[in-house]
Amino acid sequence: MLTRRHIRVKVLQTLYARHQSEDQDQVGQEKFLTQSLEKIQELQALLLMMIVAVRGQAEKFTQRVQQKYFASDNERNPSVNFTNNKLVDLIENHETLGQFAKNKKLKNWEQDDEYVVILFNKLKETKWYNEYLDLKQPSFEQDREFIVRFYKEILAQDEKLYDYIEDKSLTWIDDFPWVNTAMLKLLNKVTPSRSNELFTLGVFKDQDDQQFGQKLFRSVLRHQDELQTVLQGKTPNWDQERIADLDLLMLYMGICEFLHFPSIPVRVTINEYLEIAKEYSTPKSSLFINGILDNIVKDLMLTQQLNKNERGLR
Repeated sequence: MLTRRHIRVKVLQTLYARHQSEDQDQVGQEKFLTQSLEKIQELQALLLMMIVAVRGQAEKFTQRVQQKYFASDNERNPSVNFTNNKLVDLIENHETLGQFAKNKKLKNWEQDDEYVVILFNKLKETKWYNEYLDLKQPSFEQDREFIVRFYKEILAQDEKLYDYIEDKSLTWIDDFPWVNTAMLKLLNKVTPSRSNELFTLGVFKDQDDQQFGQKLFRSVLRHQDELQTVLQGKTPNWDQERIADLDLLMLYMGICEFLHFPSIPVRVTINEYLEIAKEYSTPKSSLFINGILDNIVKDLMLTQQLNKNERGLR
């Protein structure tokens, strides 16, 4: 599920794209924001399907080896541990995932199977892959441990897959680290009795989160003059025109939350944009944004303009 920070990043990206473009079509930009959030689910599905595709590649490899004219005894009677991996079975037979993939026409690993081969070849060269194949009737926990290690050490680390994902969707490159973290948590805790949790429709925790991104985007645009006025004079050593575009947009978003999102605590807002700045802007941006937002909060409190309910003041 998406965190509020990730939703804020999506809003920042959309505002930045608007700022850099001559096209001021707000409806189109809101649609882009919504689609970029929804497409995260497609990335999750593709990565789960990659696990299944790599197992399929392992099966093809085993069949080819068995047909060798001078095949060894081990090659004629290969281990079926990966072929029979119980966690991969759960993924492959997951009805919601299968229907979602069908509806979205996700056939990437059939059409671009060279990436499947790359990952399998990397897996095949590891010592722990062969150790796993040597196990006698591995338990579900051992099957799961193997898949988690494959995901963490090979799939999530592969630069060619990373480039492929970047080419397929502009927004996925920022989603990839977040999705990988979420996937590892999910894979680590899944059990046969909780297989439904492998893939569930929807990326938002609740309706409030679903509406938060659109509301924040609209509020920044609707109150732009007000936000500029509040910021005016708070950056004594910087003309607003000289502030980096991303930093300026983060300041506007933070001020907007102070004034128009009563239930979001002030410290939460400041910490969120501080962390986003560390990730997406210049090395000094986080300190700059932290200082400016902190000073603005003090001024808003003095002038009784800070719009926070009891929860938002915590």
